[in-house]
Amino acid sequence: MNSADAGTLVNLMPSEQALSDALSQAQHLPKLALSSRSLADLELLGTGAYSPLRGFMGSRDYRRVLEEMHLSSGLPWSLPITLPVNAKETAKLKEGQHIALADAQGDLYGILQLEESYSYDKELEARLVYRTTDHAHPGVAALYQQGEVLLAGPVTLLRRPMASYFGRYNLEPAQVRQLIASQGWRTVVGFQTRNPIHRAHEYIQKCALEIVDGMLLHPLVGETKGDDIPAEVRIRCYEVLLEHYYPRNRVMLAVLPAAMRYAGPREAIFHALVRKNYGCTHFIVGRDHAGVGNYYGSYDAQHIFREFKPGELGITPLFFENSFFCKTCGGMATEKSCPHTGDQRLSLSGTQVRAMLKAGSSLPPEFTRPEVAKVLMESIA
Repeated sequence: MNSADAGTLVNLMPSEQALSDALSQAQHLPKLALSSRSLADLELLGTGAYSPLRGFMGSRDYRRVLEEMHLSSGLPWSLPITLPVNAKETAKLKEGQHIALADAQGDLYGILQLEESYSYDKELEARLVYRTTDHAHPGVAALYQQGEVLLAGPVTLLRRPMASYFGRYNLEPAQVRQLIASQGWRTVVGFQTRNPIHRAHEYIQKCALEIVDGMLLHPLVGETKGDDIPAEVRIRCYEVLLEHYYPRNRVMLAVLPAAMRYAGPREAIFHALVRKNYGCTHFIVGRDHAGVGNYYGSYDAQHIFREFKPGELGITPLFFENSFFCKTCGGMATEKSCPHTGDQRLSLSGTQVRAMLKAGSSLPPEFTRPEVAKVLMESIA
């Protein structure tokens, strides 16, 4: 498969001519305020990042995704994309009507054609999607806090909630595909991140660049945990890294305005499918992809790809071991290429990095590039 074969993108945004009429119609509809996560999902549905979905999932798709990681059509999909609301909010809503979708301030962003409202089992969803019912898991906690009724139906996106953020990097899937085509790239590897890129990430990215034409560096910039590095800081880290250490004609930086679920293996599949919609032919899956705490095995996010038929996902995963700087080898390596013991390997956890930054300690150059360390240090000054 090359990047031109990524499949047809769904487009749920009205033409410029139809937009005025749609906005006028929305002013007279019942209004529903969405959470930041649901607003992000609305945007990604509208731009086609969630193709083939055309709206928030109905009960048939929802249940099959939970149980089989496929839509009712048979196409692969691993995470429920639903619109949760409180039961009292549904009292005046009727199936078949249109509903204006807004943010907490009342600004309109979309329209839902309500086809179904249904109840669901939060504990079952937690167990199947997150593999735990522990309230300490951030994804499970968010699930338990959301409404007890799910609304379903096709959507129209009137405005992108994140359109004014992240400047030239905030590109829709169709725009990224066009840029890939203009570069002449036939094979493109996607890289998902919610963290600054350190030497370990750089190493596996450059290994992947040896076998493809280009890379889409695609950081997630939606809602994340409170202790994650802010997206604005991360973007600056990516900029200085790309400026000094990557070939400019081989890497493209764009942002993904999705919320982080921390669903580990299932989210790895989800991230791969979304990157396919952006035009990627390959996708990097490293250690503990989309994980949090100790809820998932180090390579569970790689093993889950075996549950799909060859070629079924339409994107090729590239699996990488945990990488580190080996003092004896004098460079980056993994267990596959380095024979030396643990005390020769430099590896820092996110917790250790945050503690060093807070203490004003410099990060070792074997762990992160000096330019990235400088940006991180300045962010907490």
